[in-house]
Amino acid sequence: MDYKSYDLFNPTEEHKMLREMVRDFVQAEVEPQAHEYDKKEKFNLPLFKQLGELGLLGITVDDNFGGSGMDATAAVIAHEELSASDPGFCLAYLAHSMLSVNNIALNANNQQKEKWLPKLCSGEWVGCMAMSEPHVGTDVLGMKTTAEKKGDKYILNGQKMWITNGQVDEDGTPADIVLVYAKTGESNGRAKISTFVVEKGTPGYKVGQKIYDKTGMRGSNTAELVFDNCEVPAENLLGHEGDSIEHMMRNLEIERLTLAAMSLGIARRSLEIMNKYASEREAFGKPLSYFGQIQKYISDSYAEYMAAKTYVYETARKMDITKSGQRLDSDGVKLVASTMGKNVADRAMQVMGGYGYVGEYVAERLWRDAKLLEIGGGTIEAHQKNITRDLSKNPDFII
Repeated sequence: MDYKSYDLFNPTEEHKMLREMVRDFVQAEVEPQAHEYDKKEKFNLPLFKQLGELGLLGITVDDNFGGSGMDATAAVIAHEELSASDPGFCLAYLAHSMLSVNNIALNANNQQKEKWLPKLCSGEWVGCMAMSEPHVGTDVLGMKTTAEKKGDKYILNGQKMWITNGQVDEDGTPADIVLVYAKTGESNGRAKISTFVVEKGTPGYKVGQKIYDKTGMRGSNTAELVFDNCEVPAENLLGHEGDSIEHMMRNLEIERLTLAAMSLGIARRSLEIMNKYASEREAFGKPLSYFGQIQKYISDSYAEYMAAKTYVYETARKMDITKSGQRLDSDGVKLVASTMGKNVADRAMQVMGGYGYVGEYVAERLWRDAKLLEIGGGTIEAHQKNITRDLSKNPDFII
């Protein structure tokens, strides 16, 4: 490899073309609608379907099943570019492309892939994943949702909460496909968690309530899903009973990497906003960028953004999305990038003063959106626990 010409952020011509395509689409289609859909707390479904035409909805899926067959770096590029304009819309994209589509692509058999993936990759169907519950988040093994096998069906009962894409329109229509984690008994005193795909129209599967008045990420729908004696064909089980922990671990790594990429997009846009504002706005006859405190905000933000960006893209470069065992750095990048993105968005608002505090300007929306990334997809406290545990398993590990 010629390291003098190597670009970590666009390692191949294909990656460079992907970034240019997504950036052009964002400027032409995503940016003009971002403020409106955030204010209305609505998911822009027609715009979402356009992502299928661009090949983004199945970005990591084999082309035999309608995907683009790209790697973790490509997924990072797409999420960074989308979230630099509309993190809420990007979150809906992540819930579909990473939590649902990539999960099915990694863990389903060929017959299941042929049945579901082409429609998910094209945008004909919208997918989501349901793990969290009203009283259970990080403690996955504590979930209450159950699936009991009866003949050639499983009977699902339970509630899932905080499900992005759980509802796709204002009429209460649920996602076309939901990947559901449920308890199917116990093994050696521990809950057996299994993975099911439930399709829209399945009796007993419905939206409980849409979650309104979120601080941020309002361009994506969040809902409660209810499974009331929901009859799911046994053929909709992914793998075998008890396989879900492996499914989760494998998919959580790309999920957390792309959530970190969303923070990069938020930070980059926030940095651009504060730099431009500080260069144009004057105080006491000089541009704001002349003053030391403003210089600190801008310079710290740039350095922190570039440090996190390098870590994210280096982790993406090394990641094999077909395997697990890469948790140390997938947690690491989200731990670092999520707080970095929140802090940079906060500085952008501070530099802009009153203008940054009102909804007319992008900085205020980015600031609200940024906080969710310290919570969703694993809290920063969970990442701290995981990293410490992983490092303690090998005290002689040379970092």
